[in-house]
Amino acid sequence: MEIIKIKTEFIKLDALLKYAALVGTGGEAKLVIADGLVRVNGEVCTMRGKKITPGTEVEFNGRALLVE
Repeated sequence: MEIIKIKTEFIKLDALLKYAALVGTGGEAKLVIADGLVRVNGEVCTMRGKKITPGTEVEFNGRALLVE
């Protein structure tokens, strides 16, 4: 599991995918989230604006992230 550190209170899911280099663009992030390919704390999430706070686990394309 990779640790991703954020300096703010939260980061939106689509921005996190870009920040962690799991996708190349915001458009790509929007598509993979809408297609149900991203899991947040083990559950499929289709809300690209979901607020991700420290302690949250995000999984996509075989990679797992822990936000701190």
